[in-house]
This record gives sequence, structure tokens and C-alpha cells, in this order.
Amino acid sequence: MTPINSTKRVFPHTELGLSDEKAIEMYKIMQMGRKFDERVLLLQRAGKINFHVSGVGQEVAQVAAAFALDKDNDYFLPYYRDYAFTLSVGMTLKELMLSVFAKAEDPNSGGRQMPGHFGHKKLRIVTGSSPVTTQVPHAVGIALAAKMKQQKLVSFVTFGEGSSNQGDFHEGCNFAGVHKLPVILMCENNQYAISVPVSKQLGGRVADRALGYGFPGYQVDGNDALEVFRAVKEARERAIAGEGPTLIEAMVYRVSPHSTSDNDMAYRTKEEVDEHRAKDGIVKYRNYLEECGLWNEELDNQLLAELRAAVDEATTYADHAPFPEPESTLYHVYADDAPQGGKR
Repeated sequence: MTPINSTKRVFPHTELGLSDEKAIEMYKIMQMGRKFDERVLLLQRAGKINFHVSGVGQEVAQVAAAFALDKDNDYFLPYYRDYAFTLSVGMTLKELMLSVFAKAEDPNSGGRQMPGHFGHKKLRIVTGSSPVTTQVPHAVGIALAAKMKQQKLVSFVTFGEGSSNQGDFHEGCNFAGVHKLPVILMCENNQYAISVPVSKQLGGRVADRALGYGFPGYQVDGNDALEVFRAVKEARERAIAGEGPTLIEAMVYRVSPHSTSDNDMAYRTKEEVDEHRAKDGIVKYRNYLEECGLWNEELDNQLLAELRAAVDEATTYADHAPFPEPESTLYHVYADDAPQGGKR
């Protein structure tokens, strides 16, 4: 599908350096992330997979941030809701489905890790683990290596506002600030740390914490794709210029429960969720593209049909793919202990 408006006009996205084609691609991946997420929720409820941590409501911030980065050189340390982000930097629906079905071909962990624990060496997606925010010091370490090697790249790390209270976050920020490292830290503030609302988590704004470590922090509307893109693009320019880290707090809302093991109606109301669902950033961005003359209902229906077919294909493939062999549990415990030709 190509833009329906061939007339060259200047819009906010072009002023930010986004071509019409890239602006449309962003929307496609937002919808891809949403449709993947919705399908996996259904698969879990149907008993086809065991567990899912949803990212519904956070796709706009994830995709916009990814498009402001260098997908060929930067390093990415996403957290467990970042399906749309990982799709944006090169992962496929099939790869994500293999992960949720815990199949041997899963590139993240060979079916060994819970869904949402991303890792893809070729795409420079650095493996995460379940303890929250441990990825922040890892991102800072990568940025230190890049500075020492004089490489023009940044590390980009995401996390939730609840985990910004962890020591790893503060230690990482302090080290990055002292050494002016090329790292971008983006907090996806989705208003809840499992069942704890933001009013009981934070005494102030996450973005303001950056000041204590000597670098700038910005709070942005995570449902505004262009605002997030601008903030991350400027942060990357600062980092590459040797001006150090940036902390970005993207304000979003976790529409789904914390996980498929969570009953969110025990701590919030349906009315609250519906209110935020009505502010869907994907719809907002689609409306923007329509105002620019780049999108319409016919194209949208065509896209959703294509995505449904792609999600169906990925689901069928992953469902029928083989599970890991039981003895593979013992692989990679020690160096060079996998069989000849074994996956690394």
C-alpha cells in the first residue's frame, strides 16, 4: 500500500524528518503489535499457551521510539511489554509466536523463557530477565563500551514506572550521568505497578529524577506518536554528540490486566479502563494520517485483513512447531556444552 496523497506538502511528521512512507509504516506496526497482543490473549484464555503479559495501550510510544533510533547500529534492551517495539526493530510475528508457544525455534530463548523476555543477537536486542530493571545497568554498560570504542551508537532501554524505584535504575542513572554515556532511558509510565497505582508509587515525576544525576529528563504524551519520536530523536542526537544520557517518561495506560494471571478489576474500575481505552493512541495516530491525506478507511480495512492473515499464519506455524527436546534443558549451562551444531 502506498500513500494516497501524492502531492508534496509539509506536515508535522515531515518536519521531524519522517517521510510519508515511514509515517505509514509506523501505523502498520502499531496495528501489528495490537493484533498480535489481542490474539495471544485469546490463545491463553483458550488454553493454547500458558501465560501472557500484555502491552495493549503502549504500542504508540514503543513504535515511535523505535523509528527515532538507528535500527542497524543501536542496541535495544526492551522490557516485557515491548512487542510493538521489537516488531519495529526487526522481529517477526512468527518469532514472537514461537516464543509464546515455547517452541524450539524461538530465537529469544529456544522456548526456555517466559514470553516477553526478548533476546535477538542479530537485531542487537539484548536478553532480559524477570527481575525488573536489571536491563538498565546492562544498557549503561553497553553505552560505556560504545564510548570507549568511539562507536557512534546508543543503547536504548525501557522499563515501567514501578521498576524505576529499584536500585538498578538509580545506580545505572548515576553511572551514566557521571560518565556522560550514550544511553536513552525510556520509562513507559502505564499508571500501575501490578496493582499499585502511580499515586502510591511515586512522590514526583520519573522524568525529574534525571536532574539529580546531571542529565535532562522529559515527560511526554505516550499516545502522541510524533511527540515521542521527537523526544527520542533529540535524545539520540545529544548522545551521539557526546552530551550524555536522556531520561524520557512516556505517559501511557495499561489497558489490559498486568498479566493473564491478574484480575485488574480487584483494584480498578471498568469505567476507568474504558475511559483510557477511548483515548487509544493508535486511533489518534490513524486520524492524523487521514488528516494528512495519507490514509483512509479502505486502506485501513485492507491492512487489518492482511494483519489477520499474517497473525493466523504465525499462530498456525508456532502451534505446530516442535517443542525443545527434554535433554536440551542441560545445554548452555557451561561453555561449549551444546552438541555439535547446536543453537547458540
